[in-house]
Order: sequence, then structure tokens, then C-alpha cells
Amino acid sequence: MSWTVYLSGEIHTDWREQIESGVAAAGLPVTFSAPVTHHEASDDCGVAILGAEADKFWHDHKGAQMNAIRTRTLMEKADIVVVRFGEKYKQWNAAFDAGYASALGKPLIVMHQDEHAHALKEVDAAALAVTGTPQQVVAILDYVINGNLSGYTDRAEAAE
Repeated sequence: MSWTVYLSGEIHTDWREQIESGVAAAGLPVTFSAPVTHHEASDDCGVAILGAEADKFWHDHKGAQMNAIRTRTLMEKADIVVVRFGEKYKQWNAAFDAGYASALGKPLIVMHQDEHAHALKEVDAAALAVTGTPQQVVAILDYVINGNLSGYTDRAEAAE
């Protein structure tokens, strides 16, 4: 079986690439999908395709609706959804994606720094796993796909 993993959230770091390369190195049967991660394209797609808007609200609204076509379609096809909350920005879209994935009944993995645990407590409660690193996401995927803990239990014991 091939698994499809949707990678949602923060777009300013290389966390997606880290997960993708870790999955490839582990030889896991996973394909990835994601939202458009080019910030300007994501913001301006609606007006670029459907025409300019004088009011910023409608500019953003058009873009959000077009992005939702991609997000909803890919998330509905995903076997697992990973949502990353970054350090710097308040990612309301990531929180929305986590809620949407939860509403769809998708297995949800949430990734964020410890300092965001309180702010994201409701999101974390909906997740089946909460992690801090892309490497932990790879280890989770290796375990759920193959039942493999080899090499990972040593890391957990070392962290204690």
C-alpha cells in the first residue's frame, strides 16, 4: 500500500523537505501533497486569475477560496495529515487545516515547539501525535507503516 501524507502549515522553513528526505532514506511507500507554499502566489491567486479587487478583504477572500479547492481536495485524499506550526507567525490557516482534518476523521500529526503547547492545547488534543521535529514525524510514519521501532527507541531513552 502507498500512503499519502498531506503536509500543512508553516512555509518559511525546510521542514517539508526534511520529512520527504527522511521518508525517502527510510524507503517508506509515501507520497506527499501540500498547499501552494509560494507565499505571494497563494495570496494573489484569486485576483491574478479572476480579476482585481479594490477592497483587500475581497482580494484575500478570492485567494482563500481558490486555495481551499486545493486544500480540501488534497486533504480529503490524504491518509495522514501533518500540520506544522512555526515559531514566528500565528498560523491561523494551519489551525484551520488541523480542525478540518480532524472533522474529516483524518489521522492528525501536529508539530510545534514546546513553547506553543498551551496556545495549541485544543489542536494537540485532536491530534493522534504531537511532535517537535521532522525526524519524529518520519519515525511515526515508519512505525505506523512498518511497525518499525528499530533505532528510534534508543533516541527516546537518550532523551530521558
